[in-house]
Amino acid sequence: MKVTLKLLLAVAVVLLAYMCYQSIMTPIKFDKEKEIRDDAIIARLIEIRKAQIEYKNVKGTHAKTFDELANFLNTEKLPFLIKEGVLTDEQLEQGMTEQEAVKKGLIRRDTVWVLAKDTILGANYNVADMRYVPNVPGEKIEFKMDTATLTSGSGYQIKVFVCEVPFASYLHDMDAQLTYNLIDKAQKQNKFPGLRVGSLEEINNNAGNWE
Repeated sequence: MKVTLKLLLAVAVVLLAYMCYQSIMTPIKFDKEKEIRDDAIIARLIEIRKAQIEYKNVKGTHAKTFDELANFLNTEKLPFLIKEGVLTDEQLEQGMTEQEAVKKGLIRRDTVWVLAKDTILGANYNVADMRYVPNVPGEKIEFKMDTATLTSGSGYQIKVFVCEVPFASYLHDMDAQLTYNLIDKAQKQNKFPGLRVGSLEEINNNAGNWE
């Protein structure tokens, strides 16, 4: 009987130690994995923002869908200035301008037209991947993107866009209770429960909610 009691006690101690270990390590592992995913998603959202800003510069509005944005990046050409040579200190002191130096052949300034993708994101960038949330195991998850027109305080019409992914989507395979806690906290603070760039509710200069 005493032996059985000792065995049960030993098992209870081991089980308690394991539970204590798990209660400490689970949040640590959760935060570490979330940080890895957050970093990758934020980098992708910044790329989307760059593309949307350039799209608006050319088209006057933002792309409503990733198909529109991808078509722009893969087909539109943007001006790119090639610079060769700079004005010397002596030339600057003489009041020489770049335009004058170009005319005299002292420096070179040429404009060439380059594919939008290459200019904004680099020649090796895979535009097809832009719509997908990175670093999430399982089935591919797409960002949600939309556009709107808001009126500023001074009465101007401002074009805005939003691109976002909720915690529930990109943390779907992680600890359910810790994910719920994140969502609940954000909702109580009237914040978007996830990562997003831009907004359809306010004019925020295309800011990300992590900034």
